[in-house]
Formats: sequence, C-alpha cells, structure tokens
Amino acid sequence: MITALMAIVTVYFVIKLYISVMQVGYINRVKRMPPVLMGSAAYMKAANYAVAKEKLKMVGMFIEYFMFLVWLDGGIQWLDRMTLNVEEPYKSIVMVLGFVYINALVELPLTLYEKFVLDEKFGFNRTSVALYLKDTAVTIALVTVLGGLVIWGVSAIITSTGLWWLWTFFFLFAVVIVLNMFYPTIRALFFDKLSPLEDRELNEKIEGLMHKTGFVSSGVFVSDASKRDSRLNAYFGGLGKSKRVVLFDTLLEKLTPQELLAVLGHELGHYAHGDLYKNIGVVGVLLFVMLAIFGNLPSSLFLNLGITETPAVDMIMFLLFLPVVSFFVMPFMGMISRHNEYEADRTGSELGGALYLANALRKLVSENQSFPLSHPIYIFFYYTHPPVVERLKALGFDEENRYSREALDGGCEAETLREELEEGSSKA
Repeated sequence: MITALMAIVTVYFVIKLYISVMQVGYINRVKRMPPVLMGSAAYMKAANYAVAKEKLKMVGMFIEYFMFLVWLDGGIQWLDRMTLNVEEPYKSIVMVLGFVYINALVELPLTLYEKFVLDEKFGFNRTSVALYLKDTAVTIALVTVLGGLVIWGVSAIITSTGLWWLWTFFFLFAVVIVLNMFYPTIRALFFDKLSPLEDRELNEKIEGLMHKTGFVSSGVFVSDASKRDSRLNAYFGGLGKSKRVVLFDTLLEKLTPQELLAVLGHELGHYAHGDLYKNIGVVGVLLFVMLAIFGNLPSSLFLNLGITETPAVDMIMFLLFLPVVSFFVMPFMGMISRHNEYEADRTGSELGGALYLANALRKLVSENQSFPLSHPIYIFFYYTHPPVVERLKALGFDEENRYSREALDGGCEAETLREELEEGSSKA
C-alpha cells in the first residue's frame, strides 16, 4: 500500500514538473514573437516575471516532494511521540497544527523570496517588513484559534462515531459555508481597512447595476489594498445579508468609471448565474470524495507506516494528500469555472458594455503584468479563468491577430489601441 501511495505521489510530482517545464519553454519561445495586449517592453517584462515565478514554483515542488517523504518515513511518528502524553482533543490540535506550521516554516524562504525579492524586482510588492510581520502574526493567531476549533470538532466526531468521515463531511461543509459568509468581515477586521465608496455618482450607478440582477448588498466599500500590492482586484464577498462589494483602491485608480461598471457587471453575472453556490457545491463534492477515501483507508497502511490510527493521524493523512487529489480534480473544476467566466463576461458586456469590459481586461493584464499566453496543458490544469485573449475574442475583439498584424506592419502598441477603442466608443 505504501508503495502504491508513493507511486501516486511520484506521478503527481513528475506531471507537475513536466507541466511547469513546458510552460517555461512555451513562454520563452512566444516572448520573442510579436507582443499581444502589451507594448514590447511590458510584454517582455511580464514574460520574464512569469518564467521567474514558474521556476520558483518548481523549486517548491522539490521541497513538497521531499516533505512527503519525510512525513511518511517517520515524520508522523515523530509528531506522535512528541505528543505522547497529551490527551485528546488537545493531542489532535497540537499534532495537526504542528504539521501545518512545520510545512509553512519549511516553505518560508520561498515565500519571503517571492514577496521581497521577486515581487519587489518587478514592482508589485508594497508591503513593509513591519506590515508583513503583523499580517503573519494575525494569520497564525487566526489559524491557531479557528483551526484549533475545527480540529477539535473533527476529533470529537472521529472518537464518537464509526461512520466518522460522513459526519465530518457535514461538519466541514458547514464550516466552508460559514467562512464564505464571514470572509469579508474577517478580512476587514484583521487585514484590510474598508471604507464606504465616497463617489456618490459611481455608488448610485453600482447600486443600479445590482438592482438589475437582484443583488442585495450591505454596501460598496473600498479596500486599502495598495499598501500591500499594486495589483488590481475586486470581489463580492459573503452570503445572505453579509454580502459586500469590495473594490481595491488600485482598481479605482486605474479604471475609468465605465470600465469599473463593466467589471462589476461581470461579477454580478457570477451572482445572477449562482456561480458562488455552484463553486461551494463543487468544493463539497471534492471534500466528500476526499473524506470517503481517507475515511476508509485499510488498517494495514497505518501498521506499515508504524503509526497508530488516531484522529490526528487521520487528519494529517487527509491534509498530506489533499493537494494530490485536488491536482487531478482541478481540470474538471477548471472547465466548469472557465465556462462560468465566459457567461459572466457575457453578462458584464450586457450591463456595462463589451468595449468597456474589453478595455478593463486589457488594463488588468497590463497593470498586473500578467503574461497573456500560456501552454495549453498549463491552461488545462491550472486556469480557473480563460486566457484573456480568448475572453476578448468571445467579446468580439480578436486581439491576438490584430496585434500580430500591427507589430509586423510597425503599428501601434497597446495603449494606442485602447485610445482608439475609447475614441470609437465616445463617437458611438
């Protein structure tokens, strides 16, 4: 059984590594071709950033594989011995949180390098060391308290019933729903400072859009996200009466009001199509399958590993193999998500205008320095959103062909194209 598990993990590692190698090679090849969605300098910079991040990700894969070997070859036993005299449920809490924090500590150098070296080099990072330490301390506190409560609940279920994996599913699925409800509140309390949108005219237009789709919100808020990162973003968070519209201040700074309304129209499209509930349902299916598998592992596996089957060990095995199962399920989830994105784009174009949504997508690519092209196999496994080039094509803008023709003819770059489109929109 151990041999089979290690074979599965090895296949998982090799496939991930192969996909990353293909992605790096693909980007290095297409970055020398006529640029798409960006000017030449920005296009090359985005390509170099994407390659650098992928190479860093590949280093993380080797660390992940090494930690698999460590945990299965004595690591779990060591944790068990360290907590030998601790009674349940505290034993489970200490063991599982220990597993989580040891993994995080091993990955910390890569995290710091990405934030303070790579993102700094390419102009994304705005986080000070003090703010990073504060965020890390808050995150640890939240994971310890909330995670400890969840571990305590699962431990109680495992020790009280034979069909523990099924009841654990109901418990964890309820936790997922509660976290989705209170995520905006938790984020506002501990990380981002949210303030009501002061632009009264824009606020009224946003409320008008929400009224068209029946979206009832507790308000439109602006997040001070620029103190951490320069990327543009927005989100609709919460369920029921706790729903909020949150706009990053970077988004307000870079997009015109019409473009912003088109982006919010896209997000409202997700609401109108029930995508949030569909996503929660898909997570529920994945959670059910995972618990069904790891709730019925043969006792011989634990004997071969030299460990006693306890609530903590069950949870650690679940967390250890969750990335493996998720990786092979992700293509299915990605196909659903990409379909939903196209549908939301259609709604966004109807509510805010296809031209404005297209302009906003171009700016998002440019400002976030997101390289617009990826290898097909990388898209298949990792993309929850369709490539922006394909989204623009679905909106009626064949960007790839146009940019190729203009580059060959010595034509204009991305900013000129946007200006032309905006001029055409005003004339219309």
